[in-house]
Amino acid sequence: MTRVGVLGTGAYLPERVVTNSEVGIPAGVDSDWIIRKTAIRERRWALPGQATSDLATRAALGALDAAGIGAGELTAIVVATSTPDHSQPPTAAFVQHTLSAHAASAFDMNAVCSGFVFALATMEAAVARAGGGYGLVVGADTYSRILDRGDRRTVVLFGDGAGAAVVGPAARGGIQRSSLHTFGALTSLIQVPAGGSRRPYDPAAHELGAHYFTMDGRGVREFVADRLPVLIKQFLHDSGASPDDVTHLIPHQANGVLLAQLVEQLGLGKTTVHTTVPYFGNTGAASIPITLDSAARSGSIRPGEKVLLVGFGGGMSVGLTLLEW
Repeated sequence: MTRVGVLGTGAYLPERVVTNSEVGIPAGVDSDWIIRKTAIRERRWALPGQATSDLATRAALGALDAAGIGAGELTAIVVATSTPDHSQPPTAAFVQHTLSAHAASAFDMNAVCSGFVFALATMEAAVARAGGGYGLVVGADTYSRILDRGDRRTVVLFGDGAGAAVVGPAARGGIQRSSLHTFGALTSLIQVPAGGSRRPYDPAAHELGAHYFTMDGRGVREFVADRLPVLIKQFLHDSGASPDDVTHLIPHQANGVLLAQLVEQLGLGKTTVHTTVPYFGNTGAASIPITLDSAARSGSIRPGEKVLLVGFGGGMSVGLTLLEW
């Protein structure tokens, strides 16, 4: 089995900066309330005409450049998203075409905000079993397209963006272990009720607002507090690592206050926790690769250090990956 590592990262955030006042006033809250509840100060929203594949392609170009890999060398592309350009064809097909990565297979993966970790684990296994090749993993979402502007539980949280990583054979380090979990009994906590085969989008659904993203905030907080610390501690144990071995923690940027509470529960006193949520908000499947790219480009992650990726989101899903830089 070939050792597989992250060879380069990239990210793209739309140009439009959306302030707390812009999202707060229609939702009936002010900036102080948003900061107190979420630690978010601003977020980015896609411009009119920008789709998820556009953001994904920009992030992919950055990752390819960082890795020193040409698009023609890619063997596979996976885009993790729950806000695709269309229900079909896959968003990854548009990315493949725009990059001129004609030799690469391309498909989407939807594990909501855990999607990048799920996609990374899938690509790592594929490259390892193939004995080589280069894969492109992108997390990209445009949640601004599915938000109810009057719903303070959701509209203040979400931004748009994309992050990407090129993976391939690694001379040292690489992805050490991944663990993926789904708790299907909790599907109601995060959902877009209408628009699929269960409940097609029609005028009645539109009238009810069933095409908007919905979230049971209290239920999500309870899930994170009750399930996540146990899963992470067991994952580290199974990986043969202690909390002190983890130099960097890159969690899904769900909510700044929620993350602070999670870190306190984990007791990772010697770990640097990387956050981008104050300025980009919750960017769904993009949040982990955007934050990973920020950490990598700042030079704060050094070779040989261990990085823990923690994804959690709708499904409910949890994705964990431990890698050595």
